[in-house]
Amino acid sequence: MGNEWKEVTLREISSDISYGYTQSASEEVVGPHFLRITDIQGGTVDWKNVPYCQISEDDLEKYRLLKGDIVVARTGNSTGENYLYNDEKDAVFASYLIKFRIKSKIADPQFIWYNMRSKKWWGFINSSKTGSAQAGANAKVLGRFSILLPPLPEQKAVAHILGAFDDKIALNRRQNDTLEQMAQALFQSWFVDFDPVIDKALAAGKPIPESLQARAERRKALGNRRKPLPTEIQALFPDGFGFEEELGWVPEGWRVGRVEELANVIGGGTPSKKVPEYFSENGIAWLTPKDLSGYQWKFISRGATDISPLGLKKSSAKLMPKGTVLFSSRAPIGYIAITENEIATNQGFKSLVPKKPVPSEYLFYFLKSNIDRVESFASGSTFKEVSGSAVKALSILIPSKEILGRYEKETTPFNERRLSIQKESEYLTQLRDTLLPKLISGELRLSELMANY
Repeated sequence: MGNEWKEVTLREISSDISYGYTQSASEEVVGPHFLRITDIQGGTVDWKNVPYCQISEDDLEKYRLLKGDIVVARTGNSTGENYLYNDEKDAVFASYLIKFRIKSKIADPQFIWYNMRSKKWWGFINSSKTGSAQAGANAKVLGRFSILLPPLPEQKAVAHILGAFDDKIALNRRQNDTLEQMAQALFQSWFVDFDPVIDKALAAGKPIPESLQARAERRKALGNRRKPLPTEIQALFPDGFGFEEELGWVPEGWRVGRVEELANVIGGGTPSKKVPEYFSENGIAWLTPKDLSGYQWKFISRGATDISPLGLKKSSAKLMPKGTVLFSSRAPIGYIAITENEIATNQGFKSLVPKKPVPSEYLFYFLKSNIDRVESFASGSTFKEVSGSAVKALSILIPSKEILGRYEKETTPFNERRLSIQKESEYLTQLRDTLLPKLISGELRLSELMANY
């Protein structure tokens, strides 16, 4: 490694270390964005979901984030979670975050941030947490984190290489989000707004129920921009509506039923943790709601822990097939994903195994569109939970088998593309995480890396 690398602390390379602003968040644009601990997930921020806050001009200058600032969560389970601010947003940071402004003449902020995404950082955080009720770490403690610092040009080169991985992963996420919007728009159009039925009713001169009049007027206003469905798809939809007591006006021939008619609802279980043989590496995929916390993909193959066949047998967990729709029913309620393969879960899930010919996609978007309604059935004094019987009894619109079959056909290309993007991102993430500790420690030099590529 030579003498060109030197060990420094985070405090030594920071020109400013400060705590964030105390204020209430607002969904209205009343000032700058107000970045909080909960807005940072896995080192990323979705600015669409970051609220705003009121702040004076003096405080705005004090708490405004500048490019290259690193903010770190200082309390709770998120202690140590961090984010490198490189955006153009007008933003300030909240009080449970600590800002480290890096001295850019001696250290590259992105290189320092990658050190703060490493196993070394998380080990440091876990050993530094204090407090029994709400563990955390203050600025003085976090400032002690040690970093091996190469010359600035090498820092920038390492950051550039690792950043290229993150840029591609971010691009994949944006593509994935676009596909998600397209898939969700199709579900909304067919099964919530009933656009194909309204179009056929308008063409046939049939009356539109009063509660759907506004939607019909919007459809008419589109004029030539209203793209009709292909004839073979349009033929599958009725041209009128019937009234159902629970959901109101729905397409003729469709009915309102219960979730249990379309899917088997399966709870989970946890093997005894006192018996090591119940858990195993490369065993049966077993998920807890924590595995979906901050999870940004639609499909999932496994979680942080596997159980053994004995663990499955000695618990109430069930092995569920590929295409099962996972739904977290407690702590918290509303995480949703579709399984890529056979999976078991703990009791924090009430999972839906579709009955043929019901597509997983239909149940996925039904749950996603009705999280508030599902959560309203939660009960419990210690923590809220939605029971299996409540999920089974949820009212759901049941279209014709032909419509469901066509919906699956239309959404399959979206899902295939999304899964391909997800797999590429998972590979890039694994490769980046393999290179990261080696590059930031000097174990792998840039010259060696470039010689192999």
